[in-house]
Amino acid sequence: MFGKSALTTLKPPKPAVPPAKSPLPPAAPAAASLHAPGSRPVESHKDDGLEQWYDLKSRIHRKLVEQLDLTALSQRNSDEVRNEVRQAVAELCSQENALLNVNERQRLIEEILDETFGLGPLEALLKDPNISDILINGPKQVYVERKGKLAVASVKFRDNAHLLHIIDKICSSVGRRCDEVTPMVDARLKDGSRVNAIIPPLAIDGPSLSIRRFGKDPITWDDYVRFKSIAPEMVEFLRACVHGALNILVVGGTGSGKTTLLNNLSSFIPDTDRIVTIEDAAELQLRQPHVVRLESRPPNIEGKGRIAIRDLLINSLRMRPDRIVVGECRGPETLDMLQAMNTGHDGSMTTIHANSTRDAMQRVETMVMMAGFDLPVKAIRQQFASAIHLLVNAARLTGGPRKIMSITEVQGMEGEAVTMQEIFKFEQLGIDASGKAYGHFIATGLRPAFLERLNAHGAKIDPAIFERRVLLADKDE
Repeated sequence: MFGKSALTTLKPPKPAVPPAKSPLPPAAPAAASLHAPGSRPVESHKDDGLEQWYDLKSRIHRKLVEQLDLTALSQRNSDEVRNEVRQAVAELCSQENALLNVNERQRLIEEILDETFGLGPLEALLKDPNISDILINGPKQVYVERKGKLAVASVKFRDNAHLLHIIDKICSSVGRRCDEVTPMVDARLKDGSRVNAIIPPLAIDGPSLSIRRFGKDPITWDDYVRFKSIAPEMVEFLRACVHGALNILVVGGTGSGKTTLLNNLSSFIPDTDRIVTIEDAAELQLRQPHVVRLESRPPNIEGKGRIAIRDLLINSLRMRPDRIVVGECRGPETLDMLQAMNTGHDGSMTTIHANSTRDAMQRVETMVMMAGFDLPVKAIRQQFASAIHLLVNAARLTGGPRKIMSITEVQGMEGEAVTMQEIFKFEQLGIDASGKAYGHFIATGLRPAFLERLNAHGAKIDPAIFERRVLLADKDE
């Protein structure tokens, strides 16, 4: 127990997010070590009161686990269970005789509920709809990205063991593991957010956790236009291309929004088509009625049982798909995807990590050759040129804005080179006073050769949208 003199310094960390209108913390669990935005984070080893707060919370949480059958409670209504556990925590708080005021006591209860049912300090960040990335470099350093800009978060974990416990919670919920045998893992949260974790000895400064969030309300094409990430005419063109069963390759660098773009492109697929999606960690949120979702599996502790993207892709060909959507091609599955596109699975889509449409071609060549396939470069290019109809290049520019940089038609081969032509593109004109890149979208004046194919599928396009002009500008011109 704490002595009376110690109790006077026992203060909970300040919240990292503004409180709700209610004077009490929100029902969702709050974080264990939060500070108000702009305030100076307090190092736990420098603040005895904060350390005692953690100790008190740990003791109560340990007693709670000993007192309640949490496994049995998990089978009951979540609200009912939460209220029952809340009452048990309140009683344990009273038994500790800690001198806490009403708000501190309520916050302590919420934090313990957080550790019991949620993801500890992550919960406050996961509740913020403006956060797109959460980057954790050890227990004491957390960054978040809001609206394209990185900032230090005031959330902290108590120590490495605390952070490892949260990582284990995330991994076990999707049947995966992260330990010394398997120190790297890809997983996902219940809301579909993508998670990557890497722990010591590979992560030298402590466990590292990266979370890419997609939000409860997925970004729509209306949002793309409102954010000036694309011009309306380009959206209509892409709608026709997807409806017309063109094979599309989404190209972009890290954080450019490839998966979000792929998800939105898939929204144009007719409801009558049977779609098979294949991913390392399920992120796509297709809304069509006839969708089969497949997810790869890492090896077990004995190094057996691994099911790779390529295995799922080969198997999907026996599932009578109309379209195959692969979250990302980054290995030997690249050649299989090209062959699938060439053998009757028109309208299929995937993404690839490359910074431009030209880089995408070289990236495909590299991945196929590194996979050990004994194919000449010309044969790989022929596969690419016959399989891919359209390249859509996404990018994140200086200052954070994301743009569709180019929509490019793959025309075919001339000699040993793949020929392409840009139909629409974004031209960057400069950097504004706030440090953000700006520019405009233009139609290049070139018409794609596949227009007749689109017309045959009933996806007609007004030829006027291809006339060379500025379609949408970030600033008045």
